[in-house]
Amino acid sequence: MQDRQGVNRERAQRILARERDAFVAARPKSQSLSTQAAQHLLFGVPLHWMNDWPTPFSLYVDAARGAAFTDVDGHRYIDFCLGDTGAMFGHAPPAVAQALARQAQRGFTTMLPGADAVAVSTALAQRFGLPYWQFAMTASDANRFALRWARAATGRNTIVVFNGCYHGTVDDVFVDLVDGKPTQRPSLLGQVHDLLPYTRVVEFNDLDALERALADGDVACVLAEPAMTNVGMVLPEPDFWRDAQALMKRYGTLLLIDETHTISSGPRGYAREHGIEPDLFVLGKPVGGGVPCAVYGFSAELAARAQKAKLDAPPGHSGIGTTLTANALSMSAMRATLDEVMTDAAYTRMFALAERLAQGLTAAIARHALPWCVTRVGARSEFQFCATPPRNGSEARAAMDDELEQVIHLYLLNRGVLITPFHNMMLVCPDTAEADVDGLLRAFEACLEELCGR
Repeated sequence: MQDRQGVNRERAQRILARERDAFVAARPKSQSLSTQAAQHLLFGVPLHWMNDWPTPFSLYVDAARGAAFTDVDGHRYIDFCLGDTGAMFGHAPPAVAQALARQAQRGFTTMLPGADAVAVSTALAQRFGLPYWQFAMTASDANRFALRWARAATGRNTIVVFNGCYHGTVDDVFVDLVDGKPTQRPSLLGQVHDLLPYTRVVEFNDLDALERALADGDVACVLAEPAMTNVGMVLPEPDFWRDAQALMKRYGTLLLIDETHTISSGPRGYAREHGIEPDLFVLGKPVGGGVPCAVYGFSAELAARAQKAKLDAPPGHSGIGTTLTANALSMSAMRATLDEVMTDAAYTRMFALAERLAQGLTAAIARHALPWCVTRVGARSEFQFCATPPRNGSEARAAMDDELEQVIHLYLLNRGVLITPFHNMMLVCPDTAEADVDGLLRAFEACLEELCGR
């Protein structure tokens, strides 16, 4: 008996049980560390979502370099997760490692700028086309700060997001459409304030819904990924962003683009490659080669409005920025990444590998006549359990199957291949080899053969 994803559910569960047993048998040191961690780490892991992997206990990493890492039991893995984009250019890029080593001898943080800050801001302006920049420690903070600036500059309180979005731990965006009705996500722990009065949510690619959300003229900004990546990948339809930007200009609403994941689409990001002109732009973890840092940029017009809002405000804490924001280590890492790592040549190589991967996944799915599809954004590929690519968050979420994902992810992991745990996303980096891609495809093909009973 087959389920809607085209595989037998009972067979899948038998495979999962076997793979769990194999994982446990091969990793006694990881199991021992997990037992020790349970004594002092809440949920037994440094961060509770580290339990979202399909493993019976945590896999403990010993070292990571380039496109691979080893665990404490000595197993080597080709990494197609790459820190969920944090290590998009490979683990410990030499240029970044060397810059950090040099800066470590010169100081970590002073709350004062150094020459790297000037170089990084200049490089960001040239690369992304926005003239003014500020820094944060994470993309979550950068999005949070950018929303604050948008509200301060416009005098408006309301924001619009797309259904199924994720922009880090920004409380304002944890609103979904449930049966067409805006609903605060019940998973948002400890939030006592009602988000609905100031957050509107619409479906991606729905221009009519977007116009209705903007029509009363009280929306400060629309916060969006140019292509959705966190609910499964959802690409914009032709001319969606052209028409969406026209609506925002008509109603005086700012556009805040979050490229933390879609920077996989090119060295200048998805927005610049596709003619999107944001008022605010956020880029997180990849910009420092995996070192904690983030940046956010302003158009010239918005920068003037933001500076006026600050000058007009009473003296005191702005609530924007942290003590370690723009610390010397992060700045040195960003300078090295922008100058030496995020190059056109690196992306050319990544795109070729990603295309090889996407074509191989598509061919394997077709051979087994499965109703799945493959979506690609530059160096990022994903297989989804639906026959055609989803056009909005609701369709993408409906295609998800947690049980089937666990089977496939653990099967690949036991064969030395890691993909992102939250859905079926895979990244390649400049250090990924064709043989690494082919190894993933062989393991994927073997998994499908077992799932389909062939």
